[in-house]
Amino acid sequence: MGKMENMDYECPHKVAIPPPKPFLQSLMTTLKETFFPDDPFRQFRGQPGSRKLVLGLQYFVPILEWAPRYTFDSFKSDLIAGITIASLAVPQGISYAKLASLPAIIGLYSSFVPPLVYAMLGSSRDLAVGTVAVASLLISTMLGKEVSPTEHTKEYVQLVFTATFFAGVFQASLGFLRLGFVVDFLSHATIVGFMGGAATVVCLQQLKGMLGLVRFTHETDLVSVMHSVITQVHEWRWESGVMGCCFLFFLLFTRYLSKKRAAFFWINAMAPLTSVILGSVIVYFSQAERHGVQVIGHLKKGLNPPSITELAFGSPHLMTAIKVGIVTGIIALAEGVAVGRSFATFKNYHIDGNKEMIAFGMMNIAGSCTSCYLTSGPFSRTAVNFNAGCKSAVSNIVMATAVMITLLFLTPLFHYTPLVVLSSIIMAAMLGLIDYEAAIHLFKIDKFDFVVCISSYIGVVFGSVEIGLVTAVALSLVRVLISVARPRTFAMGNIPNSMIYRSIDQYPNAQHVPGVLILQIDSPIYFANANYLRERISRWIYEEEDRAKASGENSLQYIVLDLSAVGSIDTSGISMLEETKKNADRRGLKLVIANPRSEVIKKLEKSKFIESLGEEWIYLTVGEAVGACNFMLHTYKQNHAGVTFSAQDCNV
Repeated sequence: MGKMENMDYECPHKVAIPPPKPFLQSLMTTLKETFFPDDPFRQFRGQPGSRKLVLGLQYFVPILEWAPRYTFDSFKSDLIAGITIASLAVPQGISYAKLASLPAIIGLYSSFVPPLVYAMLGSSRDLAVGTVAVASLLISTMLGKEVSPTEHTKEYVQLVFTATFFAGVFQASLGFLRLGFVVDFLSHATIVGFMGGAATVVCLQQLKGMLGLVRFTHETDLVSVMHSVITQVHEWRWESGVMGCCFLFFLLFTRYLSKKRAAFFWINAMAPLTSVILGSVIVYFSQAERHGVQVIGHLKKGLNPPSITELAFGSPHLMTAIKVGIVTGIIALAEGVAVGRSFATFKNYHIDGNKEMIAFGMMNIAGSCTSCYLTSGPFSRTAVNFNAGCKSAVSNIVMATAVMITLLFLTPLFHYTPLVVLSSIIMAAMLGLIDYEAAIHLFKIDKFDFVVCISSYIGVVFGSVEIGLVTAVALSLVRVLISVARPRTFAMGNIPNSMIYRSIDQYPNAQHVPGVLILQIDSPIYFANANYLRERISRWIYEEEDRAKASGENSLQYIVLDLSAVGSIDTSGISMLEETKKNADRRGLKLVIANPRSEVIKKLEKSKFIESLGEEWIYLTVGEAVGACNFMLHTYKQNHAGVTFSAQDCNV
């Protein structure tokens, strides 16, 4: 570190100031790090023009990259997986369409076109595309307030298609502009609470079908739903209640079996379709329709009719449709990307988040023009696809083909399907989304995350879906702002028998250095936290002086600021350092800087702060700074014995 020789302290290492870069070069570097952290264009370097064209097509249409290597063995696996998820997609599609207050046939349409688009553009091998319960609920809740889905069905359906179109545009824009980090504002805690709350609300909404009620509240909060249920006790249909409870028990039992033994996954996958078939047979032969058991009714045959002319760009409710599209688009992205990444981890491959956003966006834009509503990658369907042994996105093509056959030939078979069975399917799926174990895990690890999670849940259940989502996101942003505005500072001490300096809170055996206060700032220094840091450093100085006086140690002489964790600094931060230096000078103390980062030292040099502080007071490590301070403290004592010393003797 340093050594005593002719009363000079030799500073071993000089703190380098990086050479200046042209503004445009710096700007381009910043933009690249912000929007292209994965460097997607590296594969194009050094390639001829024709090869670049091929690589570009493969980048934006991934099926062109993996299709030439596709094998018959993979197809056999994908065929089984595709048929399996199709058996889940048909009843789920009809159920979730009802949840979104849409005609049941639109749910089937939504399992035909979007999976085909995703198979061409998506980068996940396991994601199974389809409608999702939470987005369906959001659409019904937010659009249903503006236009009644029962009284103005055509206008409502047009607004749903329009919202789906804007959701797709928003999703694709995030992908093309490399703005995927927007989705990251939905933290894990927010999603756990929101999904749990939405699942609870969806289950409550299914009480209408389970009890055979004709009239029901349009509100989604717990109080309104329970009031609607209790005040209509005289209209409950015991036939629906018994049938619903039996099928719900059957669905939950099959899920239990599949969890106990992974080989039984197909039992759980086939359970919804089995329920639909059994329910339809029971209703047909028992004529339960005459006893108050409501059925789906007529479903028209045929493939998706075009709906591009149905997009209501001139509607007075256009802004509501745009808002619904953006909100549901973000939720669908967060769920789809998270699910895709989770299953990609199991098979040890990587999916590109921005490609996924483009794929989701394009499939929803295409879907809005072909009578589909919002689709994503639901966890339940993807888990079935994964367990069924899928090898690629071809399983989505197989599923879409099966749905196409259903639309062309099999829709009349669903005429007698009881709505109570659809309610049971939805409730069984939603109960799996209430992840209380994740909430307990959050409580054990991070209490603030737990508060965010519970706030989101309570907001959805007792308020509305929008209130719960806004509450959770707001709390998450408050946490970010607090961490930025109130960064942590640590007093550091010396680990015995070493030249290592660490936080005294973390290492109680770390020893204070007499006469030297060592502080580490654990955040970039911005306008938002500069004033706080100035006041906090002043308080550290007061506390250290009081501690030194109480323990009888040498009085405080030096303040060492460890800036190793300060990645950047703005003009307010530089002003804070200047004021801290002036405050130290007034108190007869000397400010010392240790390990400033590249961006920081560059700005300190340009602002003349280094000139004001003195280049000899900036060190590469805390150890070197403390060594210099100890040497100078010793020299100060020697000065009283007639030895002279100048700080300029320390040539940094």
